[in-house]
Amino acid sequence: MSFSDLPWPLLQTVAAIADAPLTQIADQLRDALLPHMGSSALVIFTEDCTGRPQKKSGQEDIVSRVSIAELDELRADLSDGSPWFGEAVLAGRPRPVLALKHAPSQALLVLTDPRPANPQGNPGLELVTYLWGIAARRIQEKVADAPPSYLAESRAASAERIRVTAELTDLHSTTLETLLAALRSSSLDDAAARTTVTDLAAKALVGLRTLSHRTTDLVEEPVAKAFERLREDLRPLTRFSGIEVEFIEPPLNGRALPGEVAHAARAVVRGLVLAMTEQPEVSRIRTQWDCDGENLLINVRDDGRGALAADAPSIARLDRRVQALTGQLRMDVMPGWGADIFVSLPLDLPTRPSGDAAGWNLATRELEVLQHLAAGQRNRTIASTMGISENTVKFHVRNLFKKLDVGSRTEAIALAHSHGLR
Repeated sequence: MSFSDLPWPLLQTVAAIADAPLTQIADQLRDALLPHMGSSALVIFTEDCTGRPQKKSGQEDIVSRVSIAELDELRADLSDGSPWFGEAVLAGRPRPVLALKHAPSQALLVLTDPRPANPQGNPGLELVTYLWGIAARRIQEKVADAPPSYLAESRAASAERIRVTAELTDLHSTTLETLLAALRSSSLDDAAARTTVTDLAAKALVGLRTLSHRTTDLVEEPVAKAFERLREDLRPLTRFSGIEVEFIEPPLNGRALPGEVAHAARAVVRGLVLAMTEQPEVSRIRTQWDCDGENLLINVRDDGRGALAADAPSIARLDRRVQALTGQLRMDVMPGWGADIFVSLPLDLPTRPSGDAAGWNLATRELEVLQHLAAGQRNRTIASTMGISENTVKFHVRNLFKKLDVGSRTEAIALAHSHGLR
């Protein structure tokens, strides 16, 4: 095949997906698929992005209303990574969909109202599967190598989603519990109606609680599960490199890890193990996780000749990722005996602001409002707590946006968290 005979449109499509930022990968994938599989909307559901598990492109009435609960239910119905055509509830009503699950990451792709370009045999379906596999792998890789700013904003978004979900849960739970009490009252004589409505309300209450727990699960990962995912990530290396990798598991009852900490921990260990395997005369690597209730403690040790350099670019990149989560990385290199690396990742954001916050020149009241924002409080709650009007809170928030040079509450919260405010 000559250079001119190469499938350049396809290669350019693959390059566009591979290079797309996480915030644009849904748009790029949908543009790539449209010549082969039309759709009214494209939705990606991935737990790798804890702050933004949904990535969407297409009709606004669909992408603005599709819920995590709907996507999670659809994914649970898929037995493997094969394409599935059928009807599913998306954005509040049944729709025809094409759904594919990426087995390694459990990420889900959904196309609503799919329209094959060539229904006869539909050869485009193979290309859809191929491009989705590339996109899903790139999402994993981009999250693993995400810059500190993304990690901070993702963590802020995760905290905000938990807060909003908890608030909605409390509100609707109270409503439903009141409804149940009224319908069970002996003063109501329509027994059949009372029984029917009671059953429906009880089912809605269970569903709401399940949604709350499911949302929390997205931003927290049991430490044992996180470690098992690390073992799976490193399994090909242990199988083909000839190097023995020993895993010392964390306590089963250890505290759950925030999503960003779990992702960072796996990425750091993978990076350290790969750096160690590049040394000569390494035959064994030992990795251990532990948890002291406040920090995830990681230790990775090799039996090489101590040739790993503390100032190597690969180690420096991993150190920056650790620092992005206010963690610490310490490395002991023993000539003739190998390298011993210790990493500590805090499970909670620091409660005290760093000295850098002084450079924002915030007034006392503005700093107090920022602290409440960083804690996930809404304007009405902040006003009540501080004893001021809601309009005054809005005034302080506008000033904060100008002084912090941000354009949204999420950006302000992410910046505050990166400076130790919570």
